[in-house]
Amino acid sequence: MPLATSLLIFLGTYTPAGGESRGIYSVRLDPVSGHLSEPVLVAATPNPTFLAWHPDGRTLYALSESGTVDGKAGGALAAFRYDAATGSLSPLNTEATGGIGLAHVAVDASGRTAAVISYNGGYTAAFPLLADGRLGARTSLIPHTGPLGPHAQRQDKPHPHSITYSPDNRFVYVCDLGLDRVFHYRLDPAAATLTPAGTTATAPGAGPRHSKFSADGRFLYVINELNGTIGVFAAEPASGALTPVQAIGTLPADFTGTSICAEIRLSPDGRFVYGSNRGHDSLVVFARDAAAGTLTLVEIVPTGGKHPRNFNLSPDGRWLVCGNRDSNNVTVFAVNPASGRLTRTAQTLSAPQAVCVLFAP
Repeated sequence: MPLATSLLIFLGTYTPAGGESRGIYSVRLDPVSGHLSEPVLVAATPNPTFLAWHPDGRTLYALSESGTVDGKAGGALAAFRYDAATGSLSPLNTEATGGIGLAHVAVDASGRTAAVISYNGGYTAAFPLLADGRLGARTSLIPHTGPLGPHAQRQDKPHPHSITYSPDNRFVYVCDLGLDRVFHYRLDPAAATLTPAGTTATAPGAGPRHSKFSADGRFLYVINELNGTIGVFAAEPASGALTPVQAIGTLPADFTGTSICAEIRLSPDGRFVYGSNRGHDSLVVFARDAAAGTLTLVEIVPTGGKHPRNFNLSPDGRWLVCGNRDSNNVTVFAVNPASGRLTRTAQTLSAPQAVCVLFAP
């Protein structure tokens, strides 16, 4: 397909010993047909399970969801220079957190702070970003504490799961699956530091995993891994405090099997919210009331694979690309701009253990 018109996508993967994946791959999406090109390895790196862009679109950050870095226990974050002309990635540098491996990363709107969490280590951390996109030495390292949720196996200790910045770039929100809480921190971008500012409880046993803000910053949408719901919270701009508005299920009412939620996304126009179910192996679509923040179910559709850990929408909102980890494939859906409904394309692309889908700027 023509490079000038195709949309470039980077795939973060798991790289287990003896497995097929070796790091970060790229594929190209034809914006007319929805067809994907074959994956190309662009960076050999261990377990780059989550990726994030610098706001200038020139640097890609990839965490290492590993137990060791250079033979020492801990996680690390790596920076890569992106060449838009060729789609290639070149290593810049890597910084260790000094704690157990990482599971999520996001960069603030000023491009001066990268925040990360460690699911197994139970902490939130931050790195300063230098003018050329390289990572500076870790600044904040904040352990999570508090009463555990009621799920004995999954809520055995604090399990921070994701980083979300408020649209005004004043706060960082961290979903903690183990503590049934959303922590929020005050962000100082110039110093790349985080200061605890409060917590908000979810329902007991909910297991908050990932979250996304509405563009106006009024509402935070939290997908709860363990109880199969999306929680809607109103955000108070001065303090960053959250107030519950709604909780709505992501599964069919008659479903009786085992399923856990994963990713959540808002459409670029803010009219729809999408979530993924692992076990039921489906995508759920909600219509969003912009004034009230509330959600109404539109449909639930199969992903065409197993364990949809991550998916993403194209910048124009016309396509949804889903990574199905356990079936080693990627599926594509056309998005109806009026209804938000999804229509799967005929293609199923083979891709080893894709667990992050990120469109290039």
